[in-house]
Amino acid sequence: MTAATATRRPGTPDDAVNGVVPGEVVRPTSVEEVAELLKAATADRRTVVPAGGRSKLTWAAPPSSCDLLLDTTGLDRVVEHVAGDLTVVAEAGVRLADLQARVGDAGQVLALDPPEEGATLGGVVSANASGPRRLRYGTVRDLLIGITVVLADGTVAHAGGKVVKNVAGYDLGKLYTGAHGTLGVVVSTTWRLHPVPPARRVVVLELPDASAAGPLAIALNRSTLTPSAVELVAEAGGAGRLVVVFESIAESVSAQARQAVELMGGGAELDEVPADLGRRPGGPDDVLLRLAYVPTGLTDVLAALPAGTHLAASAGTGVAYAAVPAADAAGALPAVRAALAPHDGSAVLLHAPEAVRDQLDHWGPVGDALDLMRRVKERFDPERLMSPGRFVGGL
Repeated sequence: MTAATATRRPGTPDDAVNGVVPGEVVRPTSVEEVAELLKAATADRRTVVPAGGRSKLTWAAPPSSCDLLLDTTGLDRVVEHVAGDLTVVAEAGVRLADLQARVGDAGQVLALDPPEEGATLGGVVSANASGPRRLRYGTVRDLLIGITVVLADGTVAHAGGKVVKNVAGYDLGKLYTGAHGTLGVVVSTTWRLHPVPPARRVVVLELPDASAAGPLAIALNRSTLTPSAVELVAEAGGAGRLVVVFESIAESVSAQARQAVELMGGGAELDEVPADLGRRPGGPDDVLLRLAYVPTGLTDVLAALPAGTHLAASAGTGVAYAAVPAADAAGALPAVRAALAPHDGSAVLLHAPEAVRDQLDHWGPVGDALDLMRRVKERFDPERLMSPGRFVGGL
């Protein structure tokens, strides 16, 4: 199949990217088709926005233009799983859940657990999405060991390799992680896997005052314990629940859970994680923010959020998701960013109802890196055709 015969159709409001309806939607099924499509789009000066499972399209700013929505879900092959090397190669349109089922048959796991239903590997990379277990296993940048991308002019570029120790070109993987399709299209990924832990033990501590989680998370970080996740679910100004997950051999997780209960002054021990662990808070009528800060800043973060805000925080890593009532968002967002600044923090808009979306600054202060980002954009997409306006500083 060539790009000329790839599935094409007119864009509809259901395809909108943060309110911007694409002129056309095309679904290629091979890397070669993606290359042909981008080469033709560059020749015609058509703007392109890549999309996978579309679970995180609001995580970047609305594009200034979208002539072509490039649907990557046709790139859906698991190319190679080498269980002995703990690696897997899979195309960008493979759904994360499907990959987990595939490698799970060999007792292995890709240790990424973002909760968005239908998320694809390319989307996880492009949005730099993660979940609670980032505390133990790291993020996309830590687990991605190889990548294939198609540049705006149709050039196919590779970096990294199938073997964990081979890190040649790994910077390209880091560069495309979190770029939201502004530098090209991720078409294939290579990942480091981990064995499925043989046992799990969970400690759940109910907190009448959620701000108490800050000192407890610091104590856990400074201890000899090795949790996979330390998660706080809370309401600003109200109560919270701290969940600490241990995954290892049975003897280790049992001993660590007992020590955690002693360290925190209480908590119930469970065998399974709560069903809502890692779930993004709020609903479609809330403004969802991703907050990042040094982990010691959790108490100040909680204090800066307006009443009624629901929070899900990875307390051990300094990443939180806050669902702010839409009516409060315009006033709250600058205040939250000011509170985060002393903690080397940021607040990025992930979702907002249409009625308030255009009133909110998506990325916040850019800092000194903008000139470097502009040079990178110029190098990879000189015509500014890839997801224009989606990234920091309007890139």
